[in-house]
Amino acid sequence: MGSGPLSRFTVLDLTRVRSGPAAVRQFADWGANVIKIEEPGLAPDDRPGGSAQVADYQNTHRNKQSITLNLKHPEGRALFLDLVRKADVVVENYRPSVKFKLGIDYESLRKVNPRIVYGSVSGFGQDGPYHDRPGLDQIAQGISGMMSVTGEPGRGPMRAGIPVADLTAGLFCAIGVMVALLEREVSGQGQWVQTSLLQSQLWMMDVQAMRWLMNGEVPGQSGNDHPTSSPTGVFPTADGHMNIAAMGNDIFARLCNVLGAPELVQDERFRTVPLRARHRAALGAEIAERTRTRTTQEWIARMNEEGVPCGPILNMKEAFADPQVEHLRMSQPIDHPTLGPISVVGQAVTLSRTPMGKLAPAPESGEHNLDVYRALLGLDAAKVEALAAQGVI
Repeated sequence: MGSGPLSRFTVLDLTRVRSGPAAVRQFADWGANVIKIEEPGLAPDDRPGGSAQVADYQNTHRNKQSITLNLKHPEGRALFLDLVRKADVVVENYRPSVKFKLGIDYESLRKVNPRIVYGSVSGFGQDGPYHDRPGLDQIAQGISGMMSVTGEPGRGPMRAGIPVADLTAGLFCAIGVMVALLEREVSGQGQWVQTSLLQSQLWMMDVQAMRWLMNGEVPGQSGNDHPTSSPTGVFPTADGHMNIAAMGNDIFARLCNVLGAPELVQDERFRTVPLRARHRAALGAEIAERTRTRTTQEWIARMNEEGVPCGPILNMKEAFADPQVEHLRMSQPIDHPTLGPISVVGQAVTLSRTPMGKLAPAPESGEHNLDVYRALLGLDAAKVEALAAQGVI
């Protein structure tokens, strides 16, 4: 903390659980002064997102300072407004009505700091018929159509194995806040940045959404197969399974040569991309008959030599042991004062001149009360202790 390309920005973090923290993590990792604001007096297991000792919490809230502040207390709200005067960004992911009840909505904050950029992540948007419903990742996956195209045909709807809506909403919020900060350099004014789990998940539907919007086609489930291209999917090997993605005529011909089945290229059922999609099951059976004869690594070596996209299917332990993953440094070390050496997920972006700095562990609740209140608001230790005794912080 305190260095990095975003070190000139102060971010007040009101977020909890995952979508909001996913946004703020982008600022924290790149050096912004992120101050996580938590309700005082919560037991560790009652904190939104869990205890600071939990692995997920360490990954989600690294590189932050933590203060406690009772936003329902008049003096607590006044202290928050004082912090807003010193800040560049506020990020929250309450249900839309909550910030208005607390008096910390965008219009209230811009009165004390017109330059403030206010990021909001909600379940369904800040207005509209669903705006104040509780929204979680799985609900957004269902409404967006994601669960209707995930899984195998005939097996019923299936959620994705990760919180796609939460994570993408967080990333979109971070992008929006970055855009607003860049625009502020021209206008001198902040603005309200809004996204939602539903909007983000619908954006992620991409090609599946366009099949409906442009072609009037309602996509269905296709399991491990690509929805429109074949052969692209999971195939058995002598020691497990592998992915093959032979899209287009040229790569399909290369695959057939590697498999020792050049005759498949001339097969009337498989001569074009639409025909291969139509006869997916028959083509898959032909390929599977051949891929079963060698190990996954043997096929990967042979196919890569011929430029056929392919790869293994790994579990988490195997993924982080993969040499390319290790090279990309996607596991980042942290020295935790009580847990000892731990690892968290690294950033997915690399900058050539300004690399991400050393990561700090996620803080305990209120760990930086004295440091933050003294540095930003000039409060001494006695005042901080008095505010804590009064239930303000």
